[in-house]
Amino acid sequence: MICFLTAGESHGPSEVAILEGIPSGLNLTKEDIQKDLDKRKSGAGRGGRGIIEDDQVEILSGVRHGKTLGSPIALKVDNLDFKNWSEKMSIKSPTNNYQPSPITNPRPGHADLPGMLKYHFTDIRNVLERASARETVMRVAVGSVCRKLLSEFGIEIASHTIQIGQIRLEENSRDFEKIKKVFETDPEIRCIDPKTSGKMKEEIKKTILNKNTLGGVIEIIVKGIPTGLGSYVHWDRKLDGQLSASLMSIPSVKAVEIGNGIENASKLGSEVQDEIELVNNKYARITNRAGGIEGGVTNGEDIILRVYHKPISTLGNPLKTVDITTKKEVRANIERSDICVVPRAGVISESMAAFTLAQAFLEKFGGDSLTELRRNYEGYLNQIATDR
Repeated sequence: MICFLTAGESHGPSEVAILEGIPSGLNLTKEDIQKDLDKRKSGAGRGGRGIIEDDQVEILSGVRHGKTLGSPIALKVDNLDFKNWSEKMSIKSPTNNYQPSPITNPRPGHADLPGMLKYHFTDIRNVLERASARETVMRVAVGSVCRKLLSEFGIEIASHTIQIGQIRLEENSRDFEKIKKVFETDPEIRCIDPKTSGKMKEEIKKTILNKNTLGGVIEIIVKGIPTGLGSYVHWDRKLDGQLSASLMSIPSVKAVEIGNGIENASKLGSEVQDEIELVNNKYARITNRAGGIEGGVTNGEDIILRVYHKPISTLGNPLKTVDITTKKEVRANIERSDICVVPRAGVISESMAAFTLAQAFLEKFGGDSLTELRRNYEGYLNQIATDR
């Protein structure tokens, strides 16, 4: 029902996106999007690019007088650093005064080498400019619109940092109100426990001094999701599969966990299934080890997702590689980059989850306008209440 496309290179003029399929009548302003872009911009472990860019979004189409029109929504964020790269990233042919200096030493763990081979490039910059996580600025912008749509139906999404390097949050209970406010209470790490956050921050500082990088884990919680999104009928419509795919598409993500999936793999079936009870004439689970999804379909419990980020590929002390021109052993290229993306990764993951859930929501309830969508949704809830 909805789709989006992003375009832009990391040091090109702008990052842009087109979001298609949002119903008409949704209140939408620049501020709705900007607050999430500000979350993506800041945090511990940030590289020099964060100082240069202000990531101010423009809504170019699809909105009139503060309401969506049902037509495609076009969004743009200018790259302020482009002024320093205008020749190197020029769309026009190089002038006589500028001679391109190709990058030929690919970074292990990055798209550099496979991208160069796939597209028959001799300059790795053609790959790394698009493979850069700079592209996620538009995913956050798109996700903010989807989040706004979901909020009309009482659906909330929040995330927090649960691990950086070897430092892990040990708290078993997750206070959603704390998690919702974590950007205000801990803007640098986004961890709900101050003691753990302090250890994570020290780990990042130590890694900066060692010219290395750190990965980690963020956790997303979605509240207010109705039963019945997704499908058990078709493999490609299973919501857990769709969520996993969208989150895995984020740069540096190498694993996605739903509920207690990793822990459950080593237990007996009797220890991991969520028993069903009737509470106030509503079906409920006594536990939520499945993370809110059973058989590819939401079951009405909170959706719990964990996203695992590897340490990013650009190292201050680069690893060995092979020069694609000379075929000799060299050290990998160094690009300006972050030390740890995890504190900012939460809002990117929230955005991809918001898009996927909005897609499933619109597939289930349809509607060209917010009014029609709300009518379909309320009719479904009434039917569920009757069926109980």
